[in-house]
Formats: sequence, structure tokens, C-alpha cells
Amino acid sequence: MLQIQTFQPTNLATTPFHHHHHRPRCAADSAASSTTLKAPYSVAKINHSIQSLCKKGQLKQAIDLLSQEQNPTQQTYELLIQSCAHQKSLSDAFSVHRNLVDNGFDQDPFLATKLINMYTELDSIEYARQVFDEITHRTIYVWNAILRALSLSGYGEEALSLYRRMNQTGMPSDRFSYTYALKACVVSESKFSSDWRGKEIHAHVLRHGYESHVHIMTTLVDMYAKFGSVENANRVFSSMPAKNLVSWSAMIACFAKNGRPFEALELFREMMLESGGDLLPNSVTMVAVLQACAAVSALEQGKLIHGYILRKGLDSILPVMSALVTMYARCGDLELGKNVFNQMEKRDVISWNSLISSYAIHGLGNEALSVFREMVQLGLSPSPISFVSVLGACSHSGLVDEGKMLFDSLLKRYGIQPTVEHYACMVDLLGRANRLDEAAKIIADLRDEPGPKVWGSLLGACRIHCNVELAERASRMLFELEPTNAGNYVLLADIYAEAQMWDQVKRVKKLLEAKGLQKVSGCSWIEVKRKIYALKSVDELNPQIEQIHAFVVSLSKEMMEKGYVPETKVVLYDVDAEEKKRIVLGHSEKLAVAFGLINSSRGETIRISKNLRLCEDCHTFTKFVSKFANREILVRDINRFHHFKDGECSCRDYW
Repeated sequence: MLQIQTFQPTNLATTPFHHHHHRPRCAADSAASSTTLKAPYSVAKINHSIQSLCKKGQLKQAIDLLSQEQNPTQQTYELLIQSCAHQKSLSDAFSVHRNLVDNGFDQDPFLATKLINMYTELDSIEYARQVFDEITHRTIYVWNAILRALSLSGYGEEALSLYRRMNQTGMPSDRFSYTYALKACVVSESKFSSDWRGKEIHAHVLRHGYESHVHIMTTLVDMYAKFGSVENANRVFSSMPAKNLVSWSAMIACFAKNGRPFEALELFREMMLESGGDLLPNSVTMVAVLQACAAVSALEQGKLIHGYILRKGLDSILPVMSALVTMYARCGDLELGKNVFNQMEKRDVISWNSLISSYAIHGLGNEALSVFREMVQLGLSPSPISFVSVLGACSHSGLVDEGKMLFDSLLKRYGIQPTVEHYACMVDLLGRANRLDEAAKIIADLRDEPGPKVWGSLLGACRIHCNVELAERASRMLFELEPTNAGNYVLLADIYAEAQMWDQVKRVKKLLEAKGLQKVSGCSWIEVKRKIYALKSVDELNPQIEQIHAFVVSLSKEMMEKGYVPETKVVLYDVDAEEKKRIVLGHSEKLAVAFGLINSSRGETIRISKNLRLCEDCHTFTKFVSKFANREILVRDINRFHHFKDGECSCRDYW
């Protein structure tokens, strides 16, 4: 007789579907069932009735009838399992599972697969694990079911460990195995090892001829996007013989989330042209495209996308509408963002977070606090991101006491354990307000290693207030934690330069060179007549570049007569005053302002976004231009918006 292990859960006392006795199925049972021409009428009738009740959604009645059936069939259990998942009933799932075990189906690989899928749908991954652990004959379908369950539930490391075990047993992967293993890499917490494993799985895919499977290749694009490997993702995408909407959306999102907004917008345009309108963008596509518009302040293109969303009926999808609110705010039109929010019939915490962060990026701390309080009064529980947004708003508005009270309420009132992001916000809040000793005390009191975000906030505050001692302490930690981040070296050099410590500036620059690191070049974007232009200090491709430089020099001379004095302390070179002036006049934001004045209509608002923090000289320069050219100029740097009008800035020189 065939020996079949009974279903024995790991914790007998707490498992609702365990019974102490059942009749195991054996080879004789299987032989009898396969040679019987027709089941007895009563058996067939009850099984049929149970199946019929399941199809009608009458699960309770079906389970009641199950107790009268002595020989339930595999199909009966399949429909019962599917009904439990569909009706989200864990208690009914236990009843069906218990009956299945009692009737000797616990070693049926087909039903084990269905059970694992059911428990995954019911967010009961521990029971899915038990089903897998107890099944002795594991088909590829059983392996795929548990890989899917673990990857969907965020257990990436465990899924990858099981995938290795599967390979060691000699079980060949199929297209689903590869897809779930790659998804496990995406959700894994270990970035380095998952990236390496992902590449290993990619090699397996190519070696076994699966490169034409669109789902596998799309998941590969997702995986490389998660790890910031844009070039690898693009190579996979370009090599795909056939692409579907999910593939296009994955690559557009990859560009948008990894600082390549131009490519994201261009790929979206290419998708629409290549498909001839056959591919209708979904919510994932639209969110990615709106993020790309926001990244480069492409307001006019964003409005066109908004029109498309309305025409295609995507305006009822919450993530799309939340992305619209954020897009308008990040493109400088806060009013339009508020209008979109006010017109939303339903709002979730993400929608409210979008509005809070919109006020935050415009430096409107009191307004952000007001929206946060309104959200809480309406009964919505703030998320950890809600606090990151509202603390950021307090930071940019100098609302230190309000920020401290909010931080204290995180755990006490809302039961949210503060994360590294929240501590970084507090260090930033106190640091900007020149309360650096308090900021340093927060770091000293932390039980765990603060991490680069917290130390980075402290170094940024030291840059604002030129605190050399604390800057050296913060940078020492950052050089260990982020040895390849050139920005930390540049910030320290900036602080030394402002303190006139030129020998130290040279030392830091030599460190940069020795490590083969390069400072991130300043780049500014401006939208003129629905086209986006990028401007850099050294830009030989722009046909107007000589005219732009000449115009900046001319503007600066005029403004110097009216009181503008170039702030050359931002220059990291120990050169004479005139050379320093020439260097600061070449900053990308000044070039973008000049480009806007040359190419836009009189009275039109100039909108610019920049990849770095706005330097003090560009800030002063733009204030003068707004007054003497009588223009509103909106500049979004890496931290916030600056709204220049009549010689004043909305930040009130606090940024």
C-alpha cells in the first residue's frame, strides 16, 4: 500500500483544521475511482449540489451539505476552496480544509496548490506555509503557489531561499517560477544580494530560452527599476520582441522613478504613436507620466495629461487623482492642485498626504498643519508618510514648536513608531532653525545607528549655518555609510570654503578625485511653449547658449548698478574675485532664467526646476530679476519652491 503522510500542522493546539483521525487515501482507492464507470447516483447528486451552491455563492449551505457527503470529489473541494477565497471567509476555509484532511486529500498536489492560493488571498500566509511543509509530492504547481504566496506577501528572502531549494531538488523552473522569483527580488529587503540574485535568475531565463515571455521580461524590468539599474532595465525592454501595456508602463515608471523624466515622457509619446491608439494607458501608466511631468515642472504637458485622464474616465481612480494633485503643486500651480483635491468624491490617506506635501513644498507650514488636523478630525488615521510631509512643512516654515509636538504625538497618540525618516525631519527642523545642539542631541539619543538620512540632514544644516565642527563629525559618518556619494564631500567642501579654510577644501577635493567620484552637475529645466529644455553650465548643444550667457552678463551689469552684489562665497576655488563672479554667472538656474526671458511672452510666469539646492547668489540674482524684469519666477530646487515676485521670495530667505 502507498504510504501517505497525514496533514500534521506544526502547532497542533492552535491549528483550526487539524483532526486527530482521518481515513487516508491509498492506491486501491485511486484504482477503484479510475475504473468505476459511474459514481453512485447519491454521491454524484450531493457532489453536484455542493458544486452548484458554490457557483451560486451559497458557501454556508454548500459546507452544510458537505457533512452529508462521504466521498467528496476533487472538483467539489476545488470549488469550495475557491468560494472561501472569493468570500474572504477564513473560518469557512478552516472548515473546508479540516474536511479535506479528514477525507484523505491532504496529499493531493492539485488541492494543495489551491489551498496555498486560498490562504494567500485570505492574508494567512502562515497556513499557506503549513500546507506546503506537509505536502510530500511537490509538483511545479505547488512550488509556484508558495513562491507566489511569499513574494506577494513581501517575504522576498524566504521566497528566494525556497527557490534555491527547488533548484536543488532538480525541479525545472517554468515561466511562472521565474516571474515569482523575480518578484521576490523586488520585494526583498536586501538590495545588494537581491540585485545579484536577480541577475543570476536573468541568466537562467536567457539560458533556458524564456526571453520571449512578456511577463518574465516585464518583471525583469521592474526588478532592475527597483535597484536603480535603469540601463539594464532599458536593455531588457528594448530586447523584448513583443510588448504589452504592462511592459510599457513598467519602463515608463522606471525612468520616472529614477530621475529620467525626459525619457519617461518620450517613451510615453512613443507608446501612443507605436500602438496607434490600441494601447490605452492604465492608472499605473498615468501615475508614472504625471510623476515625470512633476519632476521637470512641465505644467502645460501635465494639463494635457489631465485632459486625457478626464476623457478616458480615469478620474475616479484615487492614485491617479492623488498624482494629479502632486503634479500641479510640483509644477508651481498650487491652486489647480487644490481644485483637483476638492473635486475628488472619495479621498484616502494618500490623497490627503498629497495635499499636505503640496503645501510643504511651497513652504506653507500653517496651511499644511491645518490640512493635517482636518484629515484627523474626519476620522482618517495619519500614516507615517503623513508625518514626514507635515514635519517637512514645519521645517521649511520655521515652526519648530509645532513640529516637536507633532513628533511627540507619533507614538503617544497615533501608535506609530518613529522611523529614520521622522528623525531626519526633526534634525532638519532643528538644524534649519540653528538649534544644532538640539539636533545633535536627537542623534546622540538614538538607540540604533542613525543612518545616512539623519546624518545628511545634520550636514545640510551645518552648510546653512557654517558649523565646521559638527559638519566634520557628520561627514565622517557619511563617508563610512555612503562612500560613493559625492554630494557629501561637496557639502563639506562648501562649508570649508565659506569658512575660508582653503587647505581643507583642497583636501576634500583630492579625496573626491582619489575615489573617482564626480560632483553632480547643476541642471535646470524650463518649459516654454509645451517643450522642455534642460540647461547646464557647460552646454554646447543649445544653439542659443552664447546669446544666453551674454544676456546673463548684461543683466548682472544692469543689476549691479541697482545694488546687486554677486555672492561668490559659494565658489569652491581659491581664485580672484572676478573669476569667482564669472563662475557664479554660469550657474544653470541663471541660464534658465535668461532663457525664459528671451523665449517667453511678456508677463508670462517663468517656471524652473533644479536638481540641486538653490545657491545664495542665484537666489539673490533671481529676486533682482523678478523686480527689474517685472516677472513672476517660480523655481523648485531639491527641497522646496521659491516664488519670486517684485524683488521678494516666498521663502523669506529661510531655506
